[in-house]
Amino acid sequence: MEAFGRADLLVRQLAADRPYLEFLRSESMSAGLYVLDVGATDGQLPHREDEVYVVLAGRARFTAGDEAREVMTGDTIYVAAGVPHRFHDITERLELIVVFAPPET
Repeated sequence: MEAFGRADLLVRQLAADRPYLEFLRSESMSAGLYVLDVGATDGQLPHREDEVYVVLAGRARFTAGDEAREVMTGDTIYVAAGVPHRFHDITERLELIVVFAPPET
């Protein structure tokens, strides 16, 4: 078993000085912490992997393909491989757990 505390992940992400910190990788999946500040630009491109986001904290709009919705603390979002998507109109700092299957390349 491996366990990851939110506070420790946030310290590691801040020290890495990047919005995304991968903290787990196996043959079948990878996971990371993605942090976007209020007003930040989410410049990600479509991934080759299926992806799940769990919103640990924050509030924003999320667009995947032609569909947009508000997301907030406690929400879980699934995005299929290849679908363009992004967070925008971030009104509260977002802290997201991101799971890729298979592992992000």
